[in-house]
Amino acid sequence: MSRRVVRQSKFRHVFGQAAKADQAYEDIRVSKVTWDSSFCAVNPKFLAIIVEAGGGGAFIVLPLAKTGRVDKNFPLVTGHTAPVLDIDWCPHNDNVIASASDDTTIMVWQIPDYTPMRNITEPIITLEGHSKRVGILSWHPTARNVLLSAGGDSVIIIWNVGTGEVLLSLDDMHPDVIHSVCWNSNGSLLATTCKDKTLRIIDPRKGQVVANNFEEPVALQEMDTSNGVLLPFYDPDSSIVYLCGKGDSSIRYFEITDEPPFVHYLNTFSSKEPQRGMGFMPKRGLDVSKCEIARFYKLHERKCEPIIMTVPRKSDLFQDDLYPDTPGPEPALEADEWLAGQDAEPVLISLRDGYVPPKHRELRVTKRNILDVRPPSGPRRSQSASDAPLSQQHTLETLLEEIKALRERVQAQEQRITALENMLCELVDGTD
Repeated sequence: MSRRVVRQSKFRHVFGQAAKADQAYEDIRVSKVTWDSSFCAVNPKFLAIIVEAGGGGAFIVLPLAKTGRVDKNFPLVTGHTAPVLDIDWCPHNDNVIASASDDTTIMVWQIPDYTPMRNITEPIITLEGHSKRVGILSWHPTARNVLLSAGGDSVIIIWNVGTGEVLLSLDDMHPDVIHSVCWNSNGSLLATTCKDKTLRIIDPRKGQVVANNFEEPVALQEMDTSNGVLLPFYDPDSSIVYLCGKGDSSIRYFEITDEPPFVHYLNTFSSKEPQRGMGFMPKRGLDVSKCEIARFYKLHERKCEPIIMTVPRKSDLFQDDLYPDTPGPEPALEADEWLAGQDAEPVLISLRDGYVPPKHRELRVTKRNILDVRPPSGPRRSQSASDAPLSQQHTLETLLEEIKALRERVQAQEQRITALENMLCELVDGTD
């Protein structure tokens, strides 16, 4: 008689636990979490949640270090003229977040380390290129300032946020609305799903679909009979995929391996209240001293509750097998290098001594001079510039001088604002 071999795994005892009440963000009275908000965005410094704001678009950014009740007058990040549909923190700058809206625009924001006194209303840059609502954002995993957006117009645009330029526009890849987009680990390929029920693997720089219509799945796992949307979160360091059902009250997790049956059920975390959405902390934001391998942020109607996944160990020493080197905050490429065809794996860091978020880093946008690249608006003429009337040349020179003076004034004001913000930050830190 053959005996069934039970597969051994270091993750067979992964336990989930809700954080204590004083570790949650409660009574978020500025407004309710929108129904369009299927997740919150989190990094080692901040938690961001999309909220309703009187018909406009806004989200709230809460410092992770300060939990508990949120004041009803807590400032918002607001600037869109329609609801915000997606938010995403920059993987290479913990103080930079992008937002996409029903108003067809993308805005990139600089979040200070201190709590501002008023709403943040001025983005670093506004990106305009979509003709319909923008519902998907995703930063490039290894290239600096490269941001992907996808909208209801079935177009994917890849931006250089540092200059405000469109790097690539993929407008003939999808016949219908795009549901989701994801980069691979080094940002060389995209995986997309569409309303036409087709999964596509795209090389964005070649503008080609390199694979789709996979005939047979590697593994098929039946979950339940619910028709709720599943929110998957994959941790490549542990090869665990977590499945959170929107409107469900449980998190199921599975280990993915190279040998059949490929997908191995580990456990289920269950709670009483259903989740409206879920956020997933990057690996560098976890507490390695407690053998924490994952942390979720569960959205309720007026509360955001951390859910912590741990692998209990008796030893207090650093567990090398649980924490391989993981992607850090430094980019491996510049935007121009990636566009030219270079690829690079993420720059890895060790979590042995824990991760300390870097201090406030400012994102600087250097827009190219539009006068240098804009084509002539009218039909071409053989007349040279020197043949133009003297009054027109004089007017153009005057306008250029005024533009130069205004640019210098704006730069001076930006430097003054930055200096004042740094002084305020130092004062706030000194009074803690």
